[in-house]
Amino acid sequence: MNGRRTFLKNALITTAAVSVAGCTASAVEPKDEKTSKKNPNSHPGIPLAIATWPNLRATDLAMQAIVFGGSALDAVEAGAKVPEADAGDSSVGYGGLPDKTGVVTLDACIMDDKGNAGSVTFLQHILHPISVARRVMEKTPHVMLSGEGALQFALEEGFKTQDLMTDSSRVAWNKYREEMQGKAIGEANHDTIGILAIDRQNRISGACSTSGAAWKMHGRVGDSPIIGAGLYVDNEVGAATSTGLGELVMKTVGSFLIVELMRNGATPQEACETAVRRIRDKYFADGGKDVPQVGFIAVNKAGEHGAYSLVNGFSYSLYQGETNEVYEAESLINAG
Repeated sequence: MNGRRTFLKNALITTAAVSVAGCTASAVEPKDEKTSKKNPNSHPGIPLAIATWPNLRATDLAMQAIVFGGSALDAVEAGAKVPEADAGDSSVGYGGLPDKTGVVTLDACIMDDKGNAGSVTFLQHILHPISVARRVMEKTPHVMLSGEGALQFALEEGFKTQDLMTDSSRVAWNKYREEMQGKAIGEANHDTIGILAIDRQNRISGACSTSGAAWKMHGRVGDSPIIGAGLYVDNEVGAATSTGLGELVMKTVGSFLIVELMRNGATPQEACETAVRRIRDKYFADGGKDVPQVGFIAVNKAGEHGAYSLVNGFSYSLYQGETNEVYEAESLINAG
């Protein structure tokens, strides 16, 4: 174990030193340093892996994939599979809270450095929807498969079905049926694993996976599997992904907006903040007590990152250089 850690550490140090020098010319031209806002935790350097929420195991496995010869695409798939298989994560994959009919439905998408993309929506009974999304990208002429068609394709590709409910999710479901039937569906549980990576060859990829909002209407699909909303990658510029209430991200095409802002000279931090402010100005300009959460993370070609949320409480995980840490993101609204 110590040998592996030493190799990983040394490889990262060497790669970061070479990559920072090599990627500068291809990075988006920065604005005047005096006027550009950057994330206080951000600095240039690749390879890196960044994910929404405290997902250090996900960023660790993503970085391992890169250091041991994998691509950024391999990295984001490996990272997304961590919460998908985690019974303790009630918003992604196995153990995810079901819809209002008691069915766990999954959404996921993946995008590589060449602009290829794959997505699955309303998928049931499959542990790793992110891997099915990658197969859609690599083995079909389509971008998105849904419902029974997505399941049929997964089975044809050798994926096995399983019960995605756990003892704890069944307890929560039974409590919902007893206490909440007929009441408005809450927005408290709608988190996502969004993960971005840049490998040694300066290739950028991203992935996004979720079981969606708890107790959602049967058939609801959020932003996570939608290219341009929950995830967008442009290898000439950078990438962005989101978490939170998907309807708001879909209606503003948040991840695509962030990448386009970076294309036009914004730093990743400035781009994330603009996307969040657009949501606030469009839907919550009059304030209110019940503003839901939306958060974004983004990276540019140099390995600089940004993170910002609508309401305080959003955090993200970053593995860059020798460090794999969770950071608190700045927010537009302090809910106390």
